[in-house]
Parts: sequence; C-alpha cells; structure tokens
Amino acid sequence: MKYFVTGITGFACPHLARLLLQEGHEVHALIRGSNGRHYDLLDFLSLEEIEKVIWHYGDLTDYDSLLNIFENNQYDGVFHLGAQSHPPTSFLYPRLTMKNNVMGTINLMMAIEKTQPECVFQFTSTSEVYGDECKDVGVLVEDMPLRPSNPYGTSKAMVDLYVQERCKNGYMKGFITRAFSHTGARRGKNFSISWDAFHLAEMFHTPHIGNRNLPVGNLKTQRIVIDVMDCMRAYYLLMQKFHFYENNLVKDVEGNKNPINGQAYNVCGAMEDVKEMGYFTDMLIDISGIKDVKKVIDKRVYRPIDIQVQVGDTTKIKRAIGWKPEVPLRETLTNLYNYWVRKLSL
Repeated sequence: MKYFVTGITGFACPHLARLLLQEGHEVHALIRGSNGRHYDLLDFLSLEEIEKVIWHYGDLTDYDSLLNIFENNQYDGVFHLGAQSHPPTSFLYPRLTMKNNVMGTINLMMAIEKTQPECVFQFTSTSEVYGDECKDVGVLVEDMPLRPSNPYGTSKAMVDLYVQERCKNGYMKGFITRAFSHTGARRGKNFSISWDAFHLAEMFHTPHIGNRNLPVGNLKTQRIVIDVMDCMRAYYLLMQKFHFYENNLVKDVEGNKNPINGQAYNVCGAMEDVKEMGYFTDMLIDISGIKDVKKVIDKRVYRPIDIQVQVGDTTKIKRAIGWKPEVPLRETLTNLYNYWVRKLSL
C-alpha cells in the first residue's frame, strides 16, 4: 500500500517509516525545505531506507503545498505525526503551537477531504488531552471528557474532536491514537527520560571533567513508559485493521461496518508498570555504568504545571487489534542511552 507520513524529521515517525518499509509499503513523506535535511535521519535510518522514501516539499501551515501533493498522488492512508509536541514550549509559544497543531492539521485534512476522501487518516493525539484527571478518576478511558492542562494538550484536544466530527458526519475516514509516554532513539533531549540519557551520555564522553551532577525535574510524577516501536506498531495495526473492514465489507459483533472509523484509542502500557519518574532515571544511571552520579533539581526541566499521574485503559485497543507492548523497558532505555552516546560522538 501507499502511505503519506508527516513528522518524518521528528522523533517517532522515522520508526514508523522503517516499519512501513519493512512491511513492503511505499512511503511518501512531507519535509520542509529542499536543503538535504532528510539526511539528518542518518543518525537512525540507513541511507538505503532514506532513499526509498519519496520526499515531498511543503509545510502543514501552507494549504496550497499540501493540496498540490494530494492532487498529484493517491494514498491508501495518512499517518499524521507532525506537531509541536513539547508541553513546556506550548506555554511559551501558544499561538505557534495552535498554528502548527490545529491549523496545520486542518489544512492537511481539508486537502484529503477535497481530493481523496477514501484515504484513511490517522491522527496522533496524546494522553495530554485528559489533563491531570487521572489522580481523581483513576484509569483514563477514551470516552471521558477531555480536560487538557496545557496549550499543547488543548491543541490536540481540539483536533481530536474535529476528527471525530468529520468521520461521524461522513466527510472523511480515519481514527485517533492517544499515545501515553513512550521513548526511544531520536527522542529530543528536552523531553524527560531522554534528558537524563543525554546528560549521562555527555558524562560518558567527558570522564576527565569529573562533574557527575545530573540535572533532573520532578521525579515524583508517575508514568507508564513504553517503547516507541510498540507505539508505532499500534498505529500500523489499527490502520491495517481499518483497511480490512473497508475491503472485506465485514461487520463487527455489534453490526458496525467499520467500528474503527472515528474512534479514539489509548496506546499505553500495563497498569502494573506505572512508576515514578525517578525509577527511569535510576535505571538509566545503572545502564550507563557511571558511578557517583548526583541527581540535582534543575528549574529548566522542573515543570511548574505538571500532570501527576497518567494511566490509560487499553481495553479498547486490545479488543480491536490484540495489541500490547512487547519491548522490555530496560531494552528501550538502553537503546535510548546508546543513541545519545553515538550521537555525541559524531
């Protein structure tokens, strides 16, 4: 099949692109600028993988560039991962966050609606749409009200609801994924866990300096962390199941022709795996083998408004595609640490 992806120069989408290529699909990707930026992906993708991707130059905030792409190419599906996805940055730049995440996505959806409404649209939402409700209501389920706690979560909630409306009213076909915490290679160092891995890798490369202070944020908040590849596999399997319902004209046990259309799915690990953030920091320190590391609170990464705990119910996605995370946490954190060790050696 033929898929279009956004966010290819970010964190998660290169993992998805690799998966799509491995599964034998044709991958088209949006990139801003023709200055060879796609070769920055050589820190994760091979040259062969990069050159298999068909690149389209454009911008989510430029509707005409998107319309031109979709008028000249037909796709089976779109995986929309492109976004400003850092909550603290969204407080500093709320207008830019809304422009990229809301209007950029609406531009993309309008181009799809106008040119190929049968194309399946996957919208990458986030657990941030639930806000800090978990500490009060317990496990977060997909049909609960959306109460985001930051501009990033608000931008995603707006489009989350818009996708549901478009699908319900028959203007397009698609589904929503609400990913909880996930990490792996290429995760930006301004995100928790990757921040720790980056600074530990920096210590590894500078043993002569002797500074073993690790700047940390709030280590008491609680998260379930899964591997980015498990997350991408969930997106991929939902897309394939969507195609199955469309192509075979079958119905689910409740008589729905395509029960995935317009639905939102939590992508989260198991409830028993919820840990304080300090747990992940300590595991990374152990993986690094660096001795005498001292954790020091740093205001750069200590969020004044933070979500205390996030645990998502995954009954719905398990029922739809039988998905569950498979990559062990230690393997995930080892891959992340080794990525930064390699990156800082270049």
